[in-house]
Amino acid sequence: MNMTLRKRGTGMRLTAVLLAAVMVATACGSDSDDTSPSATTVATETTEAPEAPETTTAPTTEAPATTATPTTTTEAPPVGPAQGGDASVGLEAEAPGLRPWEDTCSSPCYNMMAAVFDKLFEQYADGSYGAFLAESISANDDFTVWTMNLRPDVVFHDGSELTAQTIADMFVVHQTGAQSAGVIASSKLVSVEATGDLEVTYTLSGTNAIFVANLSRAPIGMVFAPSTGADEDAVTAAANAPIGTGPFMIDSRDVDNKTVMVRNPNYWMSDSFGTQLPYLDSVTFHPIPDEGTRLSSLASGTVTAMQSLRQASIRDARNTEGLWLFEHQGNNTGGGMFNVTVAPYDDVRVRKGLITMSNQSATIAALGGEGISLPTTQLFASDSPFYSEAIAAAYPSATGDMAAGSALVQEYIDDPDRSDGLAVGEKISVILSCPPDPTLIAAMQVSQQLWEASGLVDVELTSYDQPTHIGMAVGADDGTFLGTHDIHCWRWGSEDDPAAGMLSGFGNPLDPSGSGALNFSNWYDEEAYGYVVEATLTDDVAERAALYEKFGLIMVEAMPIYFSGGTATVIATAEGLGGLDSWEMPDGEAGIGHPSAEGRWSQAYWAAE
Repeated sequence: MNMTLRKRGTGMRLTAVLLAAVMVATACGSDSDDTSPSATTVATETTEAPEAPETTTAPTTEAPATTATPTTTTEAPPVGPAQGGDASVGLEAEAPGLRPWEDTCSSPCYNMMAAVFDKLFEQYADGSYGAFLAESISANDDFTVWTMNLRPDVVFHDGSELTAQTIADMFVVHQTGAQSAGVIASSKLVSVEATGDLEVTYTLSGTNAIFVANLSRAPIGMVFAPSTGADEDAVTAAANAPIGTGPFMIDSRDVDNKTVMVRNPNYWMSDSFGTQLPYLDSVTFHPIPDEGTRLSSLASGTVTAMQSLRQASIRDARNTEGLWLFEHQGNNTGGGMFNVTVAPYDDVRVRKGLITMSNQSATIAALGGEGISLPTTQLFASDSPFYSEAIAAAYPSATGDMAAGSALVQEYIDDPDRSDGLAVGEKISVILSCPPDPTLIAAMQVSQQLWEASGLVDVELTSYDQPTHIGMAVGADDGTFLGTHDIHCWRWGSEDDPAAGMLSGFGNPLDPSGSGALNFSNWYDEEAYGYVVEATLTDDVAERAALYEKFGLIMVEAMPIYFSGGTATVIATAEGLGGLDSWEMPDGEAGIGHPSAEGRWSQAYWAAE
């Protein structure tokens, strides 16, 4: 995503070409944060360091068109939606916690967090970034000092006031957060200061032209009461009783059963008609891991909405009467990864051999995505300005090549120095793991059958609930970020700026600063990572695309991660519950909608009968 400060009329605009190679911590099958269009090169509005840049009006938009294509389109009534009513949402998993700086989060969790916390910046329908809880931002001429102004008269759920000092105090918590520390390191952020009542100055150690993208996601972009991170007891309590400025407040939380949130009566935002948000009186989130049960719960009225990142669920929802479907397909893709610190996956011949044998088209069919999802070859969708034909040509065929894949694995098997310590000629043994969803199990079985048909591989299939699955990849008991996994289903991609996720997603996992904390495959290539870093030094789309292509070609050759088809997502609702595709930014312009089945429930409403 290209993000620059641009003059448009009298105001500043943050231009962004979306997509992102951030890895979303959840299982495979196709998931998060999804689209990509054409970009324009724009001039950058700057000021000279070290003076704080002059800020003007709120950032707005002007970038590529989103690929979101909901089956249902809702429009706000001419007089605006009315307040009232409740919603209950079935989620694919429970949130491990509701602390943006601490807890690993994916689509289900983001639905919940976005109801409690406001982000400093959000994305418009075209994927560009605009001010949300912030009011404006500008940078000096080398993108090392960013000056942000907050909206006035915003209060937290506990009645405390949002000020610039709040953001500075959050930074203290961020520096030791399991999720935020790595983002701080990779984004080059070194200090956050309150330089006015509502003015915040971010100082970086080096140029980062896309820094604002980091202020639009959970780890350092969601605003929380610093008191919730003040000490160990407060941090523990915040997992289930967070305090934000968002549209809903936690009423009760029964982990693994339901989390009830009620309207924040002091919420700062109103719609274009002057109606205070949120519209709903309450929203309740229910973790319902089984896809069929979740859809049945919606169809029966047990819940009034559900989210899913499974193609089979979209297929079945399309055949269920009485539902509104909000679908999306963008950059996000299903697939998996190899833990390259574990033998035999530490050898590229094994990784490339297994994926070359694989049949992505058969996997898509097993996932229920035939006619819904397309094969994928990289971290960017085909309509992205960062998509590379060269990478697409270098990635293994969607239908597989058994002979070529077997030759690579055979070469490893015949190597007297093979890393798994087995004798020359012995089969390799691999462990493939996905969460226990029927379509994921079917997809694993496709891989198992193909790999074992080579006569060179013994495959063990394992399944763990999604939180356990994620935890295995996040870190080991020794406190490192190397994980305890083997071959792991995973989802890749989002609508965020690519660098925002790639910096921490492909950084050195052994870096004590935590800059590679989200590198779940543990593959690190100094040359490749250098291209990712270099891409943060410019806002020129063509230059960045060339750098991401260089990175991608190295990664395809190393094959630490792989793809199993684009992720189609859906938020399905009972007929009449809309607004998920028509929510607005504070300036009245359309927001990005619902990529990765992440709903903005503050502007969901029940249509009048």
